[in-house]
Amino acid sequence: MSFRTIRMRLRRARRAAFRAIETASHAAGEQFDKNFLGRFGRLGRVWRPVTVWLLAVGALATGLGLQISSLKPYYQVLLPAPGGMYSEGIEGSFTTANPIYAINSVDTSVSRLLFAGLLTYDSKNHLVSNLADQWSVNDAGTVYTVHLRPHLTWHDGQPLTADDVVFTYKTIQNPDAQSPLFTSWQGVKVAELSPDTVSFTLPNPLSSFPYSLTTGIIPKHILGSFDAADLRSAGFNTASPIGSGPFMWSSIGVSGTGKDAEEQIVLAPFRSYWAGAPKLGSFSIHAYADRNAMISAYRNRAITAMAGLDTVPAAIAADKTSRQYSMALTAGTYTFFRTTNAILHDVKVRQALVLAADPSAIIKQLGYPAVPVTEAMLAAQFAYNPAYAQTTGQLAKAQQLLDADGWLMGSNGIRAKQGQPLTFSLVATNTAEYSTVADQLRSQWKALGANVTLQLLPVDSFQYALSTHSYDALLYGISIGVDPDVFAYWDSSQADVRSASRLNFSEYSSTAADASLEAGRTRLDPALRAVKYKPFLQAWQTDAPALGLYQPRLLYVSHVQVYGLDATQINADADMYSNVQNWMIHVAWQTRQ
Repeated sequence: MSFRTIRMRLRRARRAAFRAIETASHAAGEQFDKNFLGRFGRLGRVWRPVTVWLLAVGALATGLGLQISSLKPYYQVLLPAPGGMYSEGIEGSFTTANPIYAINSVDTSVSRLLFAGLLTYDSKNHLVSNLADQWSVNDAGTVYTVHLRPHLTWHDGQPLTADDVVFTYKTIQNPDAQSPLFTSWQGVKVAELSPDTVSFTLPNPLSSFPYSLTTGIIPKHILGSFDAADLRSAGFNTASPIGSGPFMWSSIGVSGTGKDAEEQIVLAPFRSYWAGAPKLGSFSIHAYADRNAMISAYRNRAITAMAGLDTVPAAIAADKTSRQYSMALTAGTYTFFRTTNAILHDVKVRQALVLAADPSAIIKQLGYPAVPVTEAMLAAQFAYNPAYAQTTGQLAKAQQLLDADGWLMGSNGIRAKQGQPLTFSLVATNTAEYSTVADQLRSQWKALGANVTLQLLPVDSFQYALSTHSYDALLYGISIGVDPDVFAYWDSSQADVRSASRLNFSEYSSTAADASLEAGRTRLDPALRAVKYKPFLQAWQTDAPALGLYQPRLLYVSHVQVYGLDATQINADADMYSNVQNWMIHVAWQTRQ
């Protein structure tokens, strides 16, 4: 067959294909006109059944949707879900994240989030293992052995070992490092037994020693090359801290000056944290120089939560989206009578002041259900003995006691003895809570015939008065903790000006109390310790070096429910973070198991 013949046949086939397509297209057009467009004219006769049919389909779909929605709780449930950026406001300033230096509320919060200690507290405020896998004490109560968890790492991926633990506590013990924890660690020998085992050898038994092991561990591979005298000012503390806690350092920013100053410390979750990666996407601490600025930021939703308020402002209390968490502190708010003061040196005066005071009336003014404090130990502690509780609210008996002691009522309503008026000052920080409490005490003691002048000081001035014991009487809250070892607050050695901490604010001195405090802290058996503490409690009740008032609380306010924040009693503000890796603020529908 020739090429010309083939080409002619292909042309005829192509023309035939085009004619077939045209015919099919024309037929489709006629069918569309006939079966679709042509029927529009008859739509008016069928609109009612079509409308009914469409409505029926819509009702069926709506009913099905409602049924599925109503049944969802039976096969799904709203549960906390990971994610979200969490921001917390605290009044104060950031000075260091290093746990061996952190003291103020901002520093301790940042430090607790970044660093982990050997031990920590659970939601019931029980001491439990943290970096430690297990720990034990010998029969004599002088050697504690701690075994670390396997595969611990720092935020930079380096291994955390017993060498870091030894470095931490030996640094605290070095006077050149100037750690505020220096005094409590003197005489303790710290040794590495193996890469994951550390021993602590005490000069004498100390039952409360394990509570000292909650301090955050610091990395030797970063700080080991520093001279101890330079550690306090190291850039590590404020610009690039590396810890082993649930969160790791991200950034720090500063804005404003003076009262408008705000510092923002942003932290990211540490994915290799031994207890599991934190559920929150980030955690930031906002430090405000001014409390009102913090409250304003909260109201404008610039921060998720805030801590450290005495009371909730009315505008926030009326906000139904805000949630309040009230956590009782294992602390006691007392009025400490400086027993070396000319007026308060008289034990009869102190006894009368205790008798005339009415702590129950004061607690009613606080606005929250505080637990009364009636002696040097807290009611929940095993050594507490109700037989030695202070007697209060007996004004007539207090008046009789002073009359018999020669303190006679003058025409001006103030008692005096041998020309000396019953006058003294009461020093406290200038907060709403302390202002209310101090004013109540002044009124109660005025009825007794005592002239009390109030000195409500700003924080800096109050800290100076506290450290120098520049007061007659002091309204203050002290952290006691779970263990009843209150040696630091009441032993006569702790009133000495040469004492590093000088926490005996009453400057109380009693031979019987000293012996009892020493005996109680050097026994391990709780029942025996309770017996040993009885002479101290009896002496404290009789000598009345202070007036017990109530256990304070940490007030925490948040715009959202914080799932996992379930602590009801804590020892210090930062202890609320003990379970922070499990905090969540989001919820999502999840299938029931």
